[in-house]
Amino acid sequence: MTASATHLLEVKELKKYFPITSYMGRVKGFVHAVDNVSFTLNPKETFGLVGETGCGKTTVGRTLMRIIEPTAGRAFYKGKDIFQMSPKEFRKIRKILP
Repeated sequence: MTASATHLLEVKELKKYFPITSYMGRVKGFVHAVDNVSFTLNPKETFGLVGETGCGKTTVGRTLMRIIEPTAGRAFYKGKDIFQMSPKEFRKIRKILP
């Protein structure tokens, strides 16, 4: 799966699930914080991510900034997959992101 280099940011089927663990450390299930979020942002566009409290807006942002890693999905910045970049490579573009 590739992305168009004409898009500034392209997010495809982003997912982030957090495990629910028992007191013994066993995973009992998952909280689906973000499930199949997709959008495209073109140069000179403004994008607003809105929704109710607890719907995953912050999780989307933290995942795209790689503060937390995604469960699944792809995200491309100017055609480059940000989830496949090395930390050093991502730091260069992270500084220029608004």
